[in-house]
Amino acid sequence: MPVATMRPADGVAWLTGASSGIGRATALELARRGWTICATARRLSELEELASQAQGLPGRIIAHVGDVTDTDGMAQLVDAIERVHGPIALAFFNAGVAPYTRAGALDVEAFRTALNVNVLGVANGLAPVLARMGERRKGQVAVNASIAGYRGLPKAAAYGASKAAAIHLCEALKFDCDNLGLTMQVVNPGFIDTPLTRKNDFPMPFLMSMDHAARRVVDGFERGNFEIIFPKRLALILKLMRLLPYAWYFPLVARQTGWNKQG
Repeated sequence: MPVATMRPADGVAWLTGASSGIGRATALELARRGWTICATARRLSELEELASQAQGLPGRIIAHVGDVTDTDGMAQLVDAIERVHGPIALAFFNAGVAPYTRAGALDVEAFRTALNVNVLGVANGLAPVLARMGERRKGQVAVNASIAGYRGLPKAAAYGASKAAAIHLCEALKFDCDNLGLTMQVVNPGFIDTPLTRKNDFPMPFLMSMDHAARRVVDGFERGNFEIIFPKRLALILKLMRLLPYAWYFPLVARQTGWNKQG
């Protein structure tokens, strides 16, 4: 089945988690390519500042405050966007959190938060969007997951589990989306220089700037392939490591990350 990618003439783009990081940079990149973007986050002041940054670009950014963990609120927001601005042609579910946890002090709340935002928060937006796109049999959706969802990594029990679930969600929904004529995509970035990753206290190979990442994301939207990955060298390494037996995988990762020296 041919992939149907959306263009600005098809409707508006909706982007969650737009106040910072990859979301903010992607909103600006979409505006550079002529899109009208309904940008969603919890902080109005940061969305308004983002909208002002887009002034003078071919497209525009419109602030729409919302919390992805609010099921009813997301449905109401989708209704408001389509009522005022027209059909959502492209939706990018980018909002996410990255809590880290370790076995010695396992933080159950970190799991609850990661799953609530990174998985249920995606589903809260997908449900009303896919219902409307399915009726029109036209639309494109993408979910920001992570290459950390490929396999277990140190400190990433909560984060990695949520991103693995997000990848699985996209894989499973793609079958139905194909039958409905919709394009489903998953974005699996590696280490990107964002406010979240700047808190990391470990080496981040192939670190990429937010602007570079945003260009990769939007280029991926335009190509329509199921998986959008970057940096490709790091993604390829982790894809290959998924094939390793556990007896090789754990010692290799422990050595490469320095985890074998952790006390």
